[in-house]
Amino acid sequence: MNHVEKTAVEKSNLLIVDDLPENLLALEALIRADDRQIYQASSADAALALLLEHEFAVAILDVQMPEVNGFELAALMRGTERTRNIPIIFVTAGSGNPTFSFKGYETGAVDFLYKPLDHFAVRSKVNVFVALDQQRNETRRQVASLQNSRREQEVLLAELNATQLQLQHSLRMRDDFMSMVAHELRTPLNTLFLETQMRTLQIKRGNRDAFEFPQLETMVARDERQIQSMIRLIDDMLDVSRLRSNTLSIRPVRMELSGLLERVIDDLSRRAKNSGSEVRFVERGIVNGWWDEFRIEQIIVNLLTNAFHYGAGLPVEVSLSETEQFVEVRVRDHGLGIAPADQARIFEPFERGADNKVSTGLGLGLYISRQLAEAHNGTLTVASVLQQGSTFSLSLPRQTTLGAR
Repeated sequence: MNHVEKTAVEKSNLLIVDDLPENLLALEALIRADDRQIYQASSADAALALLLEHEFAVAILDVQMPEVNGFELAALMRGTERTRNIPIIFVTAGSGNPTFSFKGYETGAVDFLYKPLDHFAVRSKVNVFVALDQQRNETRRQVASLQNSRREQEVLLAELNATQLQLQHSLRMRDDFMSMVAHELRTPLNTLFLETQMRTLQIKRGNRDAFEFPQLETMVARDERQIQSMIRLIDDMLDVSRLRSNTLSIRPVRMELSGLLERVIDDLSRRAKNSGSEVRFVERGIVNGWWDEFRIEQIIVNLLTNAFHYGAGLPVEVSLSETEQFVEVRVRDHGLGIAPADQARIFEPFERGADNKVSTGLGLGLYISRQLAEAHNGTLTVASVLQQGSTFSLSLPRQTTLGAR
């Protein structure tokens, strides 16, 4: 069943002060209602204690009280910031005494009730002040609600602005990525296309000497380099897609790490020579652990390739250390180095070195490498000083239980 839930009305506080208990009970019975909370005080001290503790819609004070009378209590109320604006109604038996009225209004009274009390007049006057208090409370609630709405709108606007900035950044990354992909694929494709054109021309001319074994061997080697370059770019893009969809597969097996490093260094010897770098590796002996051999090789290849690109043709050092639980591979170059502000950025996808003269590829190698290290419950970090080179440290637990990512 559909129904409208009523909002609970905040009760208005009323204060009645009289030294006679029977007067307090009679007045409370007269003004009692569901929308109000009535507090009684039999002395000025008790009244002041309540006034400091609660907010009141109106205070009804008996004029003739011992020790501190109603006028004196009103004067005390008007002298305090918290109670200064509380409406005061005096109750008095002196209807014919103009001095009472003058003194009462002088101390801040808003009205007088004369004994014997007119029940209808009492209720009517109190109802007016309760209605005013309810109106004030509702206004405060509405103002608070508007302020909350404004704050929520400001938060929402800030979130929308942040989302817009993220979207703009994503669009720029997409455009930059497409531009990088086109550029990086165009180079090997153009080389293959030109090679094909040259061979086609030689065939049309009937130049068989161009296809003798030495020339053919050179052609095949060039083709292989260009094809491998394109395969590497495509593999990087596929790995990023798998990482983001959490489907990258990690298959650990018991393997020996020192031999893997020697093999990778040997495989990259031509690339090292072309960059002018020399790789120095001191064999440590057998270092066993449980890792995905293909993925660990992928990390080392990325680290060494970066070292060749940014190492300024200076020696690259590879070291391997171990403890009972961990092994650590360090790849150090002596080249350009990385500024402190860039040392976190280079591990983000599609980020490359600050020097565009030597930056190549899609900027995915270090991102993929760190993700692969973390998939092994390991870490990949960098320490670097500008113009003094960089050291990348791959730390791996020797034994770990891994599943597919």
